[in-house]
Amino acid sequence: QVQLAESGGGLVQAGGSLRLSCAASDRMFSNYAMGWFRQAPGKKRRFVAGINVIPGSKAYADSVKGRFTISRDNVKSTVYLQMNSLKPEDTAAYYCAAGLYGTTSDDKLYTYWGQGTQVTVSS
Repeated sequence: QVQLAESGGGLVQAGGSLRLSCAASDRMFSNYAMGWFRQAPGKKRRFVAGINVIPGSKAYADSVKGRFTISRDNVKSTVYLQMNSLKPEDTAAYYCAAGLYGTTSDDKLYTYWGQGTQVTVSS
């Protein structure tokens, strides 16, 4: 089973930036499409961003488009989420996931999940 470990979460002021990292244990990391999801208390888990095996193939939720950037480093087996211009509504637990279906927003199509990292944006 692939193990995913998120890091980089924390407390940041509105308008600030944060970069999340997700390290994968699988040496075949480059074969997986990767996605980021988030879940706030009392709300549904929602898609944030996805990146395919081909780094140039990306997808973003409308709420983060233009502010967040997903990228991957296949040598380091790590996927990143650069978050800029953070807003209080971005506050949530962020999870990375790996799948074989490209940049999809359907969480059911992701096989492996990390434990999550908390992002809190203060106003």
